Amino acid sequence: MLQLEKVSKVYKVGAFGGKDLLAVRDVSFGVAAGEVVSLIGESGSGKSTIGRMILRLISVNGGRITLDGTDVSTLRGDALRGYYRQVQGVFQDPFSSFNPIFRVSHMFDLLRGVYGRDVPEAEWRGRIDSALDSVGLEAGQILHKHPHQVSGGQLQRLLIARALMLETKFLVADEIISMLDASTRIDVLNLLADLKSRGLGILFITHDLSLANYISERAVILRHGRVVELGPTTAVFGEPLHPYTRMLLASVPRLHERWGSEVAAGLDTQACRYHAAVTADPGADGGTGLAEITPGHLVACANLDGVCPAVVAAVAAGA
Repeated sequence: MLQLEKVSKVYKVGAFGGKDLLAVRDVSFGVAAGEVVSLIGESGSGKSTIGRMILRLISVNGGRITLDGTDVSTLRGDALRGYYRQVQGVFQDPFSSFNPIFRVSHMFDLLRGVYGRDVPEAEWRGRIDSALDSVGLEAGQILHKHPHQVSGGQLQRLLIARALMLETKFLVADEIISMLDASTRIDVLNLLADLKSRGLGILFITHDLSLANYISERAVILRHGRVVELGPTTAVFGEPLHPYTRMLLASVPRLHERWGSEVAAGLDTQACRYHAAVTADPGADGGTGLAEITPGHLVACANLDGVCPAVVAAVAAGA
């Protein structure tokens, strides 16, 4: 189980880093083996920051990320290499993951230098062929090429094949199909669905609600670095509770309607019917600020950013 527990991230911004930017705050959710969890939000909501913290590309300022109960921030040396064997990432721009000077095969050579030194050559080649076959590629048609001679969809498949070489348990897929054309997108999505059926856990980071609805069992809605709603995808999309979630869904273009024929719902935070449920017992949910309205379907108060009349009144009384 890959678990985030009240994870926060603060960036230093401004002249000489004199100001703090809270990019992610108290985010808690998990990804189980064989499960696809979609992390959904607008640009700047903190989605990619969460993915980078899971991959230990940036540090965590608060809370912790665990893999099967082990805090990943404590891993060093062989333990850290073991973590990367189990948790891999694929990013939005596949070209940035390849050195344009070398052929595509160089990626697998680097991988062998870290994880396959004791593997005989013939066995290693067999693993490469098997991994490429799993993602619909042929070694003889792809390995001798340079990255610029390969399409974006093929490069994404190569990165997924790299993860399969390591017997990866969890994949952080950060906007991996946003740069691909429509026909290639469905191929990559179906590939992820196939890998999921084999037991791979996937965190699918996206701003595209239709893709999240297509592929995931659970959905996490992120706003301003905070989880505002999470639950089974059918519940979050079918019966959205938070006004931000409803606004996102209302903004999705519909094929049978002309542009401008429908105005997206605004985000009304003046009165939140979940405020009492969230604030009645702040410790009941581990301090995440979420209330379970129906089994497995959690929602945050729409006004916990400080504009709720009840919160303002409480702050004023305390002052």
